[in-house]
Amino acid sequence: MWICCSRKTPQSVRRCRYSSHRHHHHHHHHHHHHLHHHLVLPDMFTACVLLFLRALTEKIVSVLPKMKCPHRLEPHQIQGLDFIHIFPVIQWLVKRAIETREEMGDQVRAFSIAEFQKTHKLPEDDEFLQRKDKAVRAIINVQEVYQPQRKYRRQKEAEELLDEESRVHSTLLEYGRRQAFSKASRTAEEGKAPLTPGSQAAPSGMAEVSEEEHLQVAEEMRIKTLMTNMAAMASEEGRLMASAVGQIVGLQSQEIKQMVSEYAEKQSELSSEERQERFGPLQQHRRAVASLNKQIQTKVKQLEQLQAEHAEVKANCDKAKQQLMEAAERSGQLEQELESLQEQEEQADSRLLEKLKALVTMNENLKQQEQEFRTHCREEMVRLQQNIEELKSASGQDLEEEKRNQIDAQYNSDREKLQKIRLLMARRNREIAILQRKIDEVPSRAELTQYQKRFVELYSQVSATHKETKQFFTLYNTLDDKKVYLEKEVNLLNSIHDNFQQAMSSSAAREQFLRQMEQIVEGIKQNRIKMERKKQENKMRRDQLNDEYLELLDKQRLYFKTVKDFKEECRRNEMLLSKLRAKGAS
Repeated sequence: MWICCSRKTPQSVRRCRYSSHRHHHHHHHHHHHHLHHHLVLPDMFTACVLLFLRALTEKIVSVLPKMKCPHRLEPHQIQGLDFIHIFPVIQWLVKRAIETREEMGDQVRAFSIAEFQKTHKLPEDDEFLQRKDKAVRAIINVQEVYQPQRKYRRQKEAEELLDEESRVHSTLLEYGRRQAFSKASRTAEEGKAPLTPGSQAAPSGMAEVSEEEHLQVAEEMRIKTLMTNMAAMASEEGRLMASAVGQIVGLQSQEIKQMVSEYAEKQSELSSEERQERFGPLQQHRRAVASLNKQIQTKVKQLEQLQAEHAEVKANCDKAKQQLMEAAERSGQLEQELESLQEQEEQADSRLLEKLKALVTMNENLKQQEQEFRTHCREEMVRLQQNIEELKSASGQDLEEEKRNQIDAQYNSDREKLQKIRLLMARRNREIAILQRKIDEVPSRAELTQYQKRFVELYSQVSATHKETKQFFTLYNTLDDKKVYLEKEVNLLNSIHDNFQQAMSSSAAREQFLRQMEQIVEGIKQNRIKMERKKQENKMRRDQLNDEYLELLDKQRLYFKTVKDFKEECRRNEMLLSKLRAKGAS
């Protein structure tokens, strides 16, 4: 099959549209460079902003379907700030961003932890390594302390044991293990609980008890027979080693007393163990376990006490730190409020500030007058009470009643005056609070300047990023189109090369080959004609848009010139009015 004529895919069509738009934009910039000496800075800024917003909205609208957004959005809705249609899209984008962050969060977190652990260590890891070394040393020491120790040695002149079980039992007896080892006794021990000298087993029958007693007697006789051929290890039995004595001397006095008491208990246990029967090693093991449990409980109590003290000290320390941080934070807040009040006082309107100061002064004066009036009322009340007492002693009951009525009337009138003064002071306080809120709501000139500066920086960053992205798009589309045409050319040449020998083998095949070549050439010419026609259409559209742009620039220039003339006329009008007022005043 011969290669068909090339077809444009939807993506390539979109790229061509974008490329034509970029060519138009480049042509527009070319004309703009020719006309820049006729324009002022506001014209350039406004044109750049309009072009940037138009391109940005088109990009947003074209990208949303690729992201599979369920909501439709048009460029005029973005430029017109249509909240009803913009809000669902923004809500969906935020939800999509949160879902993507959750999907990638675990992977990014695991990678970050792995990279961190390659070069750094946490304090918990160092503490674990230190505790690991201590724990390993402690385990090794415990293994050395509790390793088997040989107490007896079988004599050389004793007869050789032929039974393997007897040899194993003899070896265990050399290391102090005196429990029964025969198969019969082991089977009997699996079916019942171990016995102590003071305990009794619950028998199931007289036959079982008698059988167990016979087995015990036989086993004890066997142990005695084996022990007759044993010799005690004199060098290690019944005395302390020099290193143990040095360790005991190095301990404190209380620990020495504890070691002495433990040694006495062990001696009594050893002396009682020599007289015990078959189950003596088991009781020895139980006593050792009980002693170790007591020591563990003592250490655990000490540890709990130290932990409680540590927790209490830590809580006090945290509380003190928190109080210190709160005090520092309050101090910082007060300093910030003081600075903000000073800035507001410097930036506020002088007339409004003077009015506010006058109201505050009036408020203070009213408070002082109220205090003085109260003091005066108290003094007057004391004086009137003294007069009442004097009148009571001097005059009769009728005169006293009349004076009391006068005093009550005076008191009521003074009380009404005080109430009116309080109402006036409350009204003044409300006016002061309203003015303070109005002053706080007005943004300062420094804040407005900072906002404007930040907006300009953001616009510069967005413009640079947009320009760089457009360059990347142009380069990519150019290289992609070049790659597509080269691939088609290579495929066409390969197809011609593969079928050339077959086509030249006969005249019919040659004619068919030539017809197909003519069809391919005709298809290429048709594509070229279409592209040329499309190119001419794009050029015509570019020229038309350029003419419209120049007309708009002329209108904009005329608008700015009219505004400038209007401002100049307003200024002249104000000057004439001021001169006229001055003449009228003179």
